[in-house]
Order: sequence, then C-alpha cells, then structure tokens
Amino acid sequence: MSIFIDAETKVVYQGLTGSQGRYYGLLNRDYGTQVVAGTNPRKAGTDVDGIPVYASVAEAVAESGATASCIFIPAPGVRDAVLEAAEGGVQFIVAITEGVPAHDEADLFNRLKRDHPGVQLLGPNCPGIISPGQANIGITAGHIALPGGPVGIVSRSGTLTYQALYELREKGIGCTTCVGIGGDPVPGTSFIDCLRAFEADPETEAVMMIGEIGGSAEEEAAEFIAEHMTKPISAYVAGVTAPPGKKMGHAGAIVSGGRGTAAAKMDALRDAGVRVGLNPTEAGEHMADIVSELTTKRS
Repeated sequence: MSIFIDAETKVVYQGLTGSQGRYYGLLNRDYGTQVVAGTNPRKAGTDVDGIPVYASVAEAVAESGATASCIFIPAPGVRDAVLEAAEGGVQFIVAITEGVPAHDEADLFNRLKRDHPGVQLLGPNCPGIISPGQANIGITAGHIALPGGPVGIVSRSGTLTYQALYELREKGIGCTTCVGIGGDPVPGTSFIDCLRAFEADPETEAVMMIGEIGGSAEEEAAEFIAEHMTKPISAYVAGVTAPPGKKMGHAGAIVSGGRGTAAAKMDALRDAGVRVGLNPTEAGEHMADIVSELTTKRS
C-alpha cells in the first residue's frame, strides 16, 4: 500500500499551462500518474498535450473526477490557489511553490483546519510525494525511487529526499511512499502526520526520517515516536556544523540560541529509540540493517 496517494489518485494541475507546470505535469503523467486536468481561467477549453484545461478546480473536479491537486502557481497566488482547491472538492493538495509568505502559510493552515478538516496540504515549498510505481505528484525524479519495498520516507529537505531514495535504491530497498514535507516555518503536513500514516499502513514496515536544524519538529516527532510508533526508524538530521543564528537554506532552518540544533534533535530521536546516522549514507545503512532484521524475523 501507500499513504496519501496511489495508482487511483487523479490529479488536477493548477498552473499546468505555465512552463514548470507543463514540464512536471507531463513528466508525472509519463511516470504513470493520472494527470486528468489543468486549470487556467484565461485558457479554459484548451488542452496541454491532450490534458483538458478548465476555468476552475471545481469545474475540473466535476468533469474529470480529480481527487488531488498540484500547485505550480507563483508565490503571491498560492494562498488563493490552495483555498480554491479545497473549496473545489479535492482532498489532497501538493503546493510545490517556494517563497510563499509565512503569514499566508499560517492563514492557510488554520483555514484548512477550521473549514476543510478533511483536506491534507503538503507544502508549500516542497518536492512533493511519490508512491513508487503508482503515482508521482511534484518534482521528485521517479527513476531513483524503487517500488515494492517496505520503507516509508519523510523528509524536510528536498535534496535529501532524493538522497534518501537513492541510498535505499543502491541497497536494493524499495519504499511504499516518500513524502517531502518541506522546510518552511508552517508546513501543511508534519513529520507526525506522516509517521501516523506510516504506522497505520500495513505494508510500511519501517520509516526513514530526514530532519534539519531549526524549529522543534524533530523533537515533537521524537515524542510521538516514543509514545505511538511500533515500527523501527532510521534518521539523519542535516546541519550539524551550522553556526547558531545563521539561516541555512530553508526559512525554517535557523538555530536560535540553544534551540533547534542538530545535536539536540539527534539526542531526542536517539532517546526515542531511533537509529540516527551521522550522514545520509549511514542512515541508509541503518535502514538496510533494519530491513535485514525484519526479513530474518519473517523467515
């Protein structure tokens, strides 16, 4: 199985008629994802390589049966695009766009929680999600994701999302779903959301988690792991050498005083029973050990 998306997921691309939306929309369709519609109120009635374009998400949902949305809209329009998708009837929204104001993200988070509690937002500023062999929504390179394996992946870092997939592929380990949650201060989907979903997924037997400096998401995840997770986890936290007070890439990746350091996050995860690697390769090796142990138990 997988979490959030599968082979039956039908996706509408908001921004399909733009250069990036077109490129990744068609790439995702070539992967096997059911990309069934695009939206652009100025180009309704046209198509992008056979994919029909509608004036609104609501119209796209009514005509195509779309259940998910992928947003390639410039940052100033993301807030309205997410709300349009939620109000239009999709249940899973992937917002790829970088640079969305934190105020807009906070507003979206609270509006969705209040008015659309059944809608799951992934991002903004994330690489998206891939269930290998089933569906790919976003910008993850499908060829590095090996299907048919027992591992779920969740990562704050886009680049390290790909690295995690690569490390497992090199070891012949596939994954059920890989989720890049993004590193902005107010993400729509958290580590805990993904951990809870992986815990409930019968085909996910272990989880690989990639964190980074800044905020308290990893410490909160460690508390959840200690109390609720029965499946083994390996992890890596990026930013060990980051100096206090310096932002490292993501808007949320900033160490303030003694909080948010990689060392503190790693300690919290170790205390929760997670096998923590000092680099992505070591985290992959820990996962290979875990998979070997699971295989031995089954035999």
